[in-house]
Amino acid sequence: MTYVNYSSMFRPILKFTFVIFITLLLLLIPSFYGFHSSIVQNKVAFLENRKINGLIIKKLVESQNTDLLDRSFERFREQNLLKGLAVAIVKDEKLVFAKGYGFADVEAKIGASPEQLFRIASVSKLVTAIAVMKLVESGKITLESKVFGKYGILNKDKQFQTKDNRLENITVRNLLNHSGGWTQRYGDIAFLPRIVSDQTGDPMPLNISSYLKFVITRRLHFAPGTASAYSNLGYMILGEVIAKVAKTSYEKFVKENVLKPAHIFDMQLGGSFESEKLLDEVRYYQPEDAQPVEAYDGSGRMVPKIYGSTNMSLLGSAGGWIASPIDLLKLVIVIDGDPRIKDILSAKSIAEMTHVDEKGLDPLGWRSTNEHGEWWRTGTLPGSSALVKREPNGISWVMISNTSNYKGPHLAIEMDRAMTGALKKINKWPDYDLFEFFPK
Repeated sequence: MTYVNYSSMFRPILKFTFVIFITLLLLLIPSFYGFHSSIVQNKVAFLENRKINGLIIKKLVESQNTDLLDRSFERFREQNLLKGLAVAIVKDEKLVFAKGYGFADVEAKIGASPEQLFRIASVSKLVTAIAVMKLVESGKITLESKVFGKYGILNKDKQFQTKDNRLENITVRNLLNHSGGWTQRYGDIAFLPRIVSDQTGDPMPLNISSYLKFVITRRLHFAPGTASAYSNLGYMILGEVIAKVAKTSYEKFVKENVLKPAHIFDMQLGGSFESEKLLDEVRYYQPEDAQPVEAYDGSGRMVPKIYGSTNMSLLGSAGGWIASPIDLLKLVIVIDGDPRIKDILSAKSIAEMTHVDEKGLDPLGWRSTNEHGEWWRTGTLPGSSALVKREPNGISWVMISNTSNYKGPHLAIEMDRAMTGALKKINKWPDYDLFEFFPK
């Protein structure tokens, strides 16, 4: 075990204070010469820019003895051939570590950092589950509300005639805990748009209406609520449920009712093609021998799997969000039941989401939870892998990469192993809170 070195901790903080003092002085001087106040406001806004905050965070973290953590994470990155990796750690609701390793963009020589946006893949399901619980708390739906059929939430006339009557028994809870009745016996239909197009007659690119049409004409693999089988399709349908009940778009509801209360302002649904890459989004990578695949849009063109194989807009509520590791930890600390930061969900809702089911059904939104108070959520897409974990000792953490390797979802297991080993090396954490350098 080792202690984090505090000997140089206050030096960068004093330097930062001095910089702020000088900057404020420079901002005040123009006002004496008649400059419009909006100029001053723009400069203040500039001070709050995330890139400046990123530099402050970097200096604060570098002022600590993080060599042991750095070696662990850099070794993990190199062993798994990851171009870039970003890590963030919370202790007792405070952001105590945030750092990037390798590159966000190799070609542009841009280093990875914890403020950059990554595809978070199925971590998006946690976001969707929180949004559903907000609707439950508002009384607009219950977890037992039916989704299909004459009295279901998605009660369009064309959906009344279902091929399998059991479909009308599917509840919101069933979609949340993957017990809706679908399996991946013949592949994950969320990533097989050509099959859905052929079965429905709808042209590609498809939308959620095409998938709903597909669903009602197929038989379920098992009775709803009797087992859990991982289902991206179920969470895609939940996005439509949220939009229908909230009477707005899924993305807008999440931003206003989940992200904004958590002081998260950069998360959004990502794009599929490289041309849709956002300014602060990382570039994605895959193994050099990866073969091109058909684009999701039905054009017939062949594309890299990381750019164009997946309809990110359609996948939205199941896996379409992009976020930074810091954003994700902002979210975790408002749904973790710790009273030091006010949660955006009730204790009852948090308990519902993390309940360890005696029949073995999955939790709501989280990938897995256990009796020890560990909750984790994984996410994997071509070009990205993410793991979010909450531990019972006050530590929560996020690790995200911008690179695919052939370990696929199993990379998350190694992320957990690497982080567990790294955390054992730290006996005492700084008491600063890096969250303070982000707008609220």
